[in-house]
Amino acid sequence: MVPIADPLSFAEVLRRHRHAARLTLEQLAEASGVSARSLSNMERGRSRGPQHRTVTALADALALDESARKQLVELARDGRLRDHWTRPTGLCALPRSVGDFTGRAPELAWTNDLVHADASPGVAGVGLITGPAGLGKTTFAVRAAHALRPGFPDGVFFLDLFGMSPHHPVAAGEALALLLRALGVEDRDMPGDVPDRASLYRSLLEGKRVLVVLDNAASEEQIRPLLPGGSHGRVLITSRRLLAGLEGVRRLSLGPLPLAEATELLTGILGDRSASDGERALTQLAQVSGGLPLALRIIGNRLVSRPGWSAAELVARLANEERRLEQLSAGDLKIANAFGMSYEQLAGSARQLFRRLALVPGRDFDAALAAVAGGISAEDAWDALDDLVDLGLLQDGASGRYRFHDLVRLFARDRLQAEDTTAERDALIETVASWLLRMATTTAGRWFEPAYRCPAGPDADLTELSSPEQADRWLRVNVDNWLGALRHAASSGLHSAVLDCAESMNWFSDRWMHAPHWYEVFTLGAEAAAVLGDPARQAKQLNMLAWVHLVPRDDLETTLRYTAQAIDLATRSGATVQIALAHHHAGGALRRLGRLDEAIAAETQAARIHKANGDMDRYCQCLGALGTCLRDAGRHTEALEQYLDLLALLNDDRSGVTPSVAVFTRPIALARVGECLGLLGRRAEAITTLTEATGLMEQVQLPVLQARSLETLAALLAEEGRTGESRHAYARAAEVYEDVGDTAEGDRCRDLAAASP
Repeated sequence: MVPIADPLSFAEVLRRHRHAARLTLEQLAEASGVSARSLSNMERGRSRGPQHRTVTALADALALDESARKQLVELARDGRLRDHWTRPTGLCALPRSVGDFTGRAPELAWTNDLVHADASPGVAGVGLITGPAGLGKTTFAVRAAHALRPGFPDGVFFLDLFGMSPHHPVAAGEALALLLRALGVEDRDMPGDVPDRASLYRSLLEGKRVLVVLDNAASEEQIRPLLPGGSHGRVLITSRRLLAGLEGVRRLSLGPLPLAEATELLTGILGDRSASDGERALTQLAQVSGGLPLALRIIGNRLVSRPGWSAAELVARLANEERRLEQLSAGDLKIANAFGMSYEQLAGSARQLFRRLALVPGRDFDAALAAVAGGISAEDAWDALDDLVDLGLLQDGASGRYRFHDLVRLFARDRLQAEDTTAERDALIETVASWLLRMATTTAGRWFEPAYRCPAGPDADLTELSSPEQADRWLRVNVDNWLGALRHAASSGLHSAVLDCAESMNWFSDRWMHAPHWYEVFTLGAEAAAVLGDPARQAKQLNMLAWVHLVPRDDLETTLRYTAQAIDLATRSGATVQIALAHHHAGGALRRLGRLDEAIAAETQAARIHKANGDMDRYCQCLGALGTCLRDAGRHTEALEQYLDLLALLNDDRSGVTPSVAVFTRPIALARVGECLGLLGRRAEAITTLTEATGLMEQVQLPVLQARSLETLAALLAEEGRTGESRHAYARAAEVYEDVGDTAEGDRCRDLAAASP
């Protein structure tokens, strides 16, 4: 079918000029040197944009004036531009989308928003998709491009920039040449330098609805010349690097697939055979993958290509961490190769730090610990950590903490085994463990002992723990690390270091009483004391185990067994302090078992010993416990008097109570006073006192006691008819319970808040 020429098209204007010159096609061909066949194609609209030299030859043969010559040249140029959009080059074609693509609904919505968002005049909408190796950035970008394709009638182009190639990433000039060829530019018309190519590229895209996918970008310098200048085009860029210097882009950080979507993807890859593999085994495989689509693809392909294998068998193979990376390979797909491409991009110092961080015992770490592991300064650690985050080999989180993806940690461990000697690895383990134990014991843990002062030395300078609040935070966020170091010390026979660390946690454990690890800490401490043959210190650790079973574990009979052992050891060694502590813990267990007379006797004896020893801090603890026993026995007036005496001691600067202990104990005593006032019918006073107590508890971080006191306050407010305030107190109690992970108590308080009239 012969195309119809557009009005004032090159074909129509050329025909008019030829007729005006009274020339046949053959005569014009002879005069211009252009073949008659080519002339015929031009006049019939089959060749709408001949080259400039051809047009110039025709203008000379037709003897056109300057105006007519200019018109003919411009029409030919416009025709060439139109040809770029209709000529099927087959270059930079969008790859196919995988049929089993799963999930990523919010991320696909993000790309849709990018496409339809209004761009500033002269600015193309650019979306940057970043993330570590194996997350399926390319697959996602291709899927998004196929979904968006109907909105780009002028074309969708895809270009792999080979950004992870250590030697051959595509240079900007080469990338522009590839895109220009895809747009129909012949090699003979290709500008020679990058600025001219970029200018031609932008001019060709001007006003066009085009989507360009730039995959696997290496740097900002590589990308900038490839961005269109107009507001109609859109660009999707994928990169392992963050490309933080790239301006005017919208950013999407791609993360691992949630477990449900990971399982769904694996099921899709397996197809019909997934039913025979069992849901449990597939879920376990999805968990092992860490949500990385590449790992899931490898797992699925291995099972599909080996019909005799079962998913359960592959689960068993992957359970061995030492061989997991080796097992995560299928043909030319290897998870280790994907990580290795990023690893090869690092400088030598950053590679060494990456490997050594695999020996950090916890799930995450900060720059101070990284500096110790790397044997480098804090400043150098920050720089190397930035490089690792930039390449997706580390994830950075809140408050300056970093962590590995589970599979990346295995890769780092594999590199450590391959590139560092056994002696170097052993020395590094000892260095990291020793530093962590010293930090936990001296720099942080002992902050909470009565009369203790800020520690001095290089560790304090490195971590800047200049207050109890900072020490508290360090111990909490680094618990996996120092606990791992404690385990290592115990297995290495470093009994003195283990016992010192366990003892340093005695006072801090009161601030974090429901943490799950105290049983292990004090068990290791008791075992170390036994090996060292120190019964007094062993009794101290057994008392701490009695406390663990009394408070966090609520196992009262076991508490009494530990206190009996502690009393026996302490009596034989003359450790009166530990005898008193054992009676105190036994009193708490006896009270909750309803054996109130025995409980009162035990607490009275403990108080007497502490007072005789001049230990006013522990004496105050026993006074408070004795008041609770009296309260539970229904002796509310006596209990109130006991708590008021305790408050008087805490408020008296000359009482001998350590100020930090007074600050910590005062809100507990106030809450008990409020409870007794409520039991005695003095509700207005009780409400005022409990309100003050709960505020102080929040300041000193006593969440569980705060939540319980808020419940008491809410009930008193309801009895006073102050229902709105009561609902608020119940709701606040629910929030505090939920913050410490007690969702059952949180739900109960929310139900009470909803049930309030």
